[in-house]
Amino acid sequence: MFTGILVTKDDAGYRATLQPIDETQLGEPAVGDVTVRVEWSTLNYKDGLALTGASPVVRRFPLVPGIDFAGTVTHSAHPAWKPGDKVILNGWGVGESHNGGLAQQARVPGDWLVALPPAFTTRQAMAIGTAGYTAMLCVLALEKHGIRPADGEVLVTGANGGVGSVAIALLAKLGYTVVASTGRPAEADYLRALGATSIIDRAELSTPGKPLGKERWAGVVDAVGSHTLANACATTRRAGAVAACGLAGGMDFPASVAPFILRGITLYGIDSVMCPLPLRQQAWQRLAHDLDVSKLESMTREIGLDQAVATGAALLQGSVRGRVVVKL
Repeated sequence: MFTGILVTKDDAGYRATLQPIDETQLGEPAVGDVTVRVEWSTLNYKDGLALTGASPVVRRFPLVPGIDFAGTVTHSAHPAWKPGDKVILNGWGVGESHNGGLAQQARVPGDWLVALPPAFTTRQAMAIGTAGYTAMLCVLALEKHGIRPADGEVLVTGANGGVGSVAIALLAKLGYTVVASTGRPAEADYLRALGATSIIDRAELSTPGKPLGKERWAGVVDAVGSHTLANACATTRRAGAVAACGLAGGMDFPASVAPFILRGITLYGIDSVMCPLPLRQQAWQRLAHDLDVSKLESMTREIGLDQAVATGAALLQGSVRGRVVVKL
């Protein structure tokens, strides 16, 4: 037996509770050929949805939520891994249709795992988590597009969240001029400490706008969606790029084709869940090289597993700053 959070749904309703879990509930080895002693997990926006039931993230019941974990291999039938290896998992449907990281043990296919970079502890890896790994994928997309620091300002929306916080820190270290969009102006000092050059109120982007606005951004990292994404596209400079990775503001995209056919901008969709292994490995290697660990610590708060459900609800309310790590 080990401790974890289990999500259930029955006639009594939807519940996420901390409880003892039997190892048989992890599934047969055929479902996952590597067993991991989970040391740290984390909370992302999707975890908040899963823990509260605010959106149908969890697709089978009962299920251990948690789309991330980092820990040590205890058993492996996979040729790439052996007991004692330090590993990371992000996505692949873990915490949605496969038991996830908010428990002291996990059993997953070895092909889903990434080796922990020597630069990080397992705690630091989860301070990065899917949010930080997604932020790195966004930066890689902008770089692949050819956007360089000298090209102009890069906008980061949802700046106080996990993706936004890590994106600011990464872009600033790489030399970009970063503009942070936030609905919490009291957090301006925090965002500037991460590397933001200037701060704008999210209200400038979150209401319906024109099909085209004044050209400003060389690139955008958007974790919000909806009108924010539409307005970010409408104000991106000619031949610029927008990396879209979130939907905190909504799944809709109330935009026109004008920015795409009149200014030639490109919209990159960032899929962190089913991202191919080589790109995952590249992202983690770049994080180890390009992320300032001291800034990572400044944006991270630690909680116990018994606080995860309440913190997930707070995350959906927009009252959680930066990253949250969960000690297992």
